[in-house]
Formats: sequence, C-alpha cells, structure tokens
Amino acid sequence: MAAKLKTAVLGATGYSGLELTRLLLRHPRVEKPVLLRRTADNGSPTDLADIFPILSGNGGYPLQSLAWPALKEQGIELLFFATPHEVSRSLVPEAIAQGIRVIDLSGAWRLKEEQHRAIYNFEDADALTASQLTERAVYGLPELNRDRIAGATLVANPGCYATSVILALAPLLKADIVDRTRGIISDSKSGVSGAGKEPTAKTHFVSVADNLSAYSVFNHRHTGEMVEQLALDAGELTFTPHLLPMPRGILSTIYVRLRREMTAGEVESCFRSFYSGKQWVRIFQPPKLPQVQFSLHTNYCDLGFCLAEDGRRLVLISCIDNLLKGAAGQAVQNMNLMYGWGEEEGLQ
Repeated sequence: MAAKLKTAVLGATGYSGLELTRLLLRHPRVEKPVLLRRTADNGSPTDLADIFPILSGNGGYPLQSLAWPALKEQGIELLFFATPHEVSRSLVPEAIAQGIRVIDLSGAWRLKEEQHRAIYNFEDADALTASQLTERAVYGLPELNRDRIAGATLVANPGCYATSVILALAPLLKADIVDRTRGIISDSKSGVSGAGKEPTAKTHFVSVADNLSAYSVFNHRHTGEMVEQLALDAGELTFTPHLLPMPRGILSTIYVRLRREMTAGEVESCFRSFYSGKQWVRIFQPPKLPQVQFSLHTNYCDLGFCLAEDGRRLVLISCIDNLLKGAAGQAVQNMNLMYGWGEEEGLQ
C-alpha cells in the first residue's frame, strides 16, 4: 500500500480551515493532518475540538505552533494556508524555501497584475522573491487550469465569488459569443460565513437577520480575479456583492448580451462542451435553474440560464457552497490534481 500524503493546515480555527480539516480527515490518501497556529497564546485553546465541538468524540486535534524544523521532521509535503491574506503573503515564501508545496486559500497569490493586487496593500520583506512567486503561482480553478495545477509548487485557491462568476462566464467568453461592448453585470449574494469567522458590526445577528445588503460596490477584492482570469477589461464587468441572512452558499445572477441571436440549445451545448469531463460542474437544462440549497455541503458549481425570446439577452445563474467549492473543497480538488489522484477523492 502506498504511503499516505502528509499534510498540515495553518489556520484550521476559521470556517474554511475547519471544513478543510474535516475533508482531509476522511480523505483515503491523506494522513491525519497536522494542525498549526502561528503562535501559542497563553490561555488559547490547544485542541481544535475545543473551538469546534462538532469534532468532539473523534480523537484529539492538537494545535501545534508553526515551526519549520518540526514540519520537516514530521515529513510534511503539502501545507494548506487558511490564513489572512497578509499572513499568507509573509509565510508562503518560507514554506516554499523549505521545499514544501503550498495551497493557499487566501488572496495573497491570486493576482498577477499590480493594479488589482494593490487593494491588499502588501508590504513584501523580499520584493524579488514575492514577485517571482507571484509569477509562479497557479490560479487554482481546476476547470480552467487542470494541467498547470498538476505540476505546481504554489496553488492560489480562487475566491468564492470569483469561482461562481468565472465558471459561469468562461464557456461563453471562450466561444466569443458575448457582446462585451454592452457590459457584463454580476449580482452576487453570499451567506455570512463568506465574511470569515471574526465578528464585525455588519455580521452580527441583529444586522444580518431579516436583511439584505450590498457592500464593497466597485471595489471588492475578487473583482480583479474575475477580470484577469476572464481576460476582460476592467470596465466590461460590473460586480456587486450582497450579504444574505444565511450561514453559507452563493448565488450569482449574471446578465450578458450575446453577439448574435442564438437558441437555448446552442447556449446549453456551449456549456456542456466546455465542461465535458469536468465532474464538479453541473449544467441545469432549461427551464430548470440552480438554487443555493442544491449545492450546499457539496463541491459542485451548479450552472443554469434563461434566454430571452429575442435570443440575445441571457441571464446566468451560478450556485456554490462558499466554504467548499468556494474554498476548502476546491483546495482538496487541487490537491488531488497535484498528486495525480481522481478529482472526486475525499469529496463525495
């Protein structure tokens, strides 16, 4: 029997980190992951089950302080970063220097263009190394970059909103059937877990319950990913995110105009051809449309559409679970590609 992969998770105490840990624990080819924190704060929990009681009763999940010699001694081959953007930007170069492959769930390494990356205000201690890693990093959307992910040392896991929008638009833009001069509009809505575990005034129950609100209009961090990966000009995409009063899930409603009159069958064929053999994208046959509840707790991206009678106005619906296909599930899918395993392993 082949030896199991030795992995570690830095940032397992967040929502995405917990989901990732749970997936790795049941993955048939992975040893129980080493769970890391940056420093050992006095009085802070020392076991992940103390933070997330859902893990209780299934053995210990000790949290170790990050130390590179200890990781090398334990034979860690792959390190997941489920950390804030600036933490990943600082520590990923150290991991790579140790010969450890990395899947980063933050936005630290997703963006190639400086004007898009500027929103993070990164201050790199070693600008040359950071620049080199930025160029080497592979954007971890398997449906677009499967071959490049397989040989990558550093995979930049996509953002959740970006995943939902890019997967909906990529087939149409590649086929060059979208009238880009008319603009593309994405109206996207996410559950509260997309904002992370740290509480804020905007994510308290009294602010979210029985409410729907837009935020980060024209300056959301995921917009740069969408523009870069879809090869759009910045002015061709208008993206507006909204906060839904539910724990998890994303629904993106995307409006485009086609360059020529088309039939629903032609549009559906475009999607099915593009995603042939890509098992984590489900295409809904019109008039059926995805709903958030269908993709919750799965690694699927569900896509559907409605075509107006004029054959030119097209509305796309894209649904994902922001903690799985939008984060931890996609990270495991990327790991499977990096080690030559089936993309479904540990995700079904």
